[in-house]
Amino acid sequence: MKIVIADKSHIGYAEIICKTIEDAAKVRGTGIAKRKPEYIATKMENGNAVIALDGDKFAGFCYIEKWGHGKFVANSGLIVHPDYRGLGLSKKIKQVIFEHSRKKFPDAKIFSITTGLAVMKLNTSLGYKPVTFSELTDDPTFWDGCQTCVNYDVLTRTNRKMCLCTGMLYDPNNQSKEEPKKIKEKVFYRLKNMKQNLFLKKEKK
Repeated sequence: MKIVIADKSHIGYAEIICKTIEDAAKVRGTGIAKRKPEYIATKMENGNAVIALDGDKFAGFCYIEKWGHGKFVANSGLIVHPDYRGLGLSKKIKQVIFEHSRKKFPDAKIFSITTGLAVMKLNTSLGYKPVTFSELTDDPTFWDGCQTCVNYDVLTRTNRKMCLCTGMLYDPNNQSKEEPKKIKEKVFYRLKNMKQNLFLKKEKK
């Protein structure tokens, strides 16, 4: 298994990457925006993605998005093929894309929005902290990318102030030397249930 910075030679994997992302979104029912192969190919050409390969078989992927003229970047589209889940691969991919982002955009704030506990734990271990959406990029193009998510109506109803996702931010200029606090699963699921009850019940009315 190898995890490398993707380039033009990996464009042939764009189709299966998009299919894996789409299938995962259907299973989870939330929180993953669809992407087209052409979009993924552009990320590879620009050196803004990492790919995990088992020989020549696709295993995992993640890419970088730049917002606000480079003031913010996001590590998006983290996905692991079903054949390689449960092996700790997502954590390794996340670490590689994070380090690549720090080297390529050293002054940028790195942010994430996620509904998954596993991703929140990974982000926390890297120095991310939960924040309100107002602390993330205000670039409308980023938020427009959420349109393919099943919960996009929640985002629009709250004027992009909140959604079922949790915002997380790594600020290179505001890093504490203290060990990051671990996320408590009970607290995470309690907050998740509160959001679902608040937003999804309104949707049904």
